[in-house]
Amino acid sequence: MLRRGLPRVAGGDPWPPAGDVEVADAAVAAPVTEEGFDSSVAQPVSSPSSLNDPQEEVPAAAKAPQVDGSATLRRGLPRTPGGEAWPPANAAPAAVPAPAAAPAETPVVERGSEATETKRVERAKRVETATAPAASAPGATLRQGLPRTPGGEPWPPAGTAAAVAVVPVYEEVESDDFIEASEIPGSAVATIDVSTPLPFTQTVFPGKNAFVHQKPAPEPQRFGPFTKGQWAGAVIVGGIALLGAAAMAVLFVRWFLSLDFMQDFLATYPGEYHLPEGAPVGFPAWLGWQHFFNVFLMVLIIRSGLRIRNEKRPTAFWTPRGESKGKVSLTIWFHQSLDILWLVNGVVFIVLLFVTGQWMRVIPTSWEVFPNALSAVLQYISLDWPTENGWVNYNSIQQIAYFATIFLAAPLAAVTGFRMSGMWPKNAEKLNKAYPIEWARALHFPVMLYFVAFIAVHVFLVFATGALRNLNHMFAAQGSADPNAYADNWTGFWFFVASLVVIAAAWVAARPMVLAPIAKLFGTVSSR
Repeated sequence: MLRRGLPRVAGGDPWPPAGDVEVADAAVAAPVTEEGFDSSVAQPVSSPSSLNDPQEEVPAAAKAPQVDGSATLRRGLPRTPGGEAWPPANAAPAAVPAPAAAPAETPVVERGSEATETKRVERAKRVETATAPAASAPGATLRQGLPRTPGGEPWPPAGTAAAVAVVPVYEEVESDDFIEASEIPGSAVATIDVSTPLPFTQTVFPGKNAFVHQKPAPEPQRFGPFTKGQWAGAVIVGGIALLGAAAMAVLFVRWFLSLDFMQDFLATYPGEYHLPEGAPVGFPAWLGWQHFFNVFLMVLIIRSGLRIRNEKRPTAFWTPRGESKGKVSLTIWFHQSLDILWLVNGVVFIVLLFVTGQWMRVIPTSWEVFPNALSAVLQYISLDWPTENGWVNYNSIQQIAYFATIFLAAPLAAVTGFRMSGMWPKNAEKLNKAYPIEWARALHFPVMLYFVAFIAVHVFLVFATGALRNLNHMFAAQGSADPNAYADNWTGFWFFVASLVVIAAAWVAARPMVLAPIAKLFGTVSSR
């Protein structure tokens, strides 16, 4: 019983069929039909012992396969897409040629002296005779195969005759010479079809990059959206663009102010208006101290606020006594503590501002403030700055800027900061709904940017419009109605330098190592 395998047709039974099958001699080939193996012609073996008996003569029919002329070949897959199965129906198998006779002894080729050539040929290896296939003989029709191009006809074209090219075969001998086998009768030749050239000529060849792949360069370190080089280029290009825009603005405004109607406008609105009667002149000492405390706290508030914004994993935490749920990072505690001190200083400043009458210097008291502010801005842009004396009066653009900072930006920063702090009542649902924390977060950071811009412009104008005189007004409480009275006095400058030293020391000291002992006085400090 033969072992059954896969079916011969899709959905059929396993092959061969179930049952006993007579096994013929292994040397006898049974005819193969289109349906498969024909067991009717299989010859049974008389006995198992006869297969192993070397004395038993094997029939001549078993020595070579005999093919009946009426047998047909089994058909397989088509040669072309969508074509008929190959070979064609009723195709008879080709006759198997008889084995070639053993070649005769290789004759001696006379080259040079007869003795030398005879000895050289005797040492040469025997060259076997290669018989070319019958289908490749000269004049025979070549068998068609697959097409050379998609959708084309089978190749080669029908009726193409085979061409024979004789290729010399060389056989190495013991000496340094070689004998050409084609010169020896009965030597082998190779049969190659050269009747049809290639349909195209190769013109493109792989370059070195096809075999050598360079490692990609490492990605440069980025700071935000750009690398260091890109940031440097952006700063240079942006600076040049700003300088060009500023130069064009200066030239345009200077031309604009030279017009007759603008000259009349500047004469009517020089950049400031007269204060009400009874307005104080000069700066009292308390105002200088309030100014220093305000600068000191604002710098540290901005520093701690930026640290909170960029801090991902705090190194220390602060918890108030008796309230474990109020745990915050040490940086947030420091920021909120500075905010409380800043608010206290601001309340004291506003109270003293109204008590002493200094409010008339920073709160507009006339609608003339707006055209005068426009006049002052145009004069600043034209680089022909207005003459001013802050000891007596601010120009209108200064007055508007101080009013917006004291009475608009500062309260807005306090209200948004309080909403985001832990002191805000979390259980007040109606209050939280009326004032969402998202609003506070959306406004708090832009307000801080306004303070940074205000400080930068304020410091620049202090130094650009008479540094020594302005520093004497605010840090030394010295001044006069004459703008040039304290223009050469250095007292206010050295007070200003001392304040910078104190602010720089506080900036450096604002670290967990220094802040932790202070925070422990008001709560518990831990690393988790």
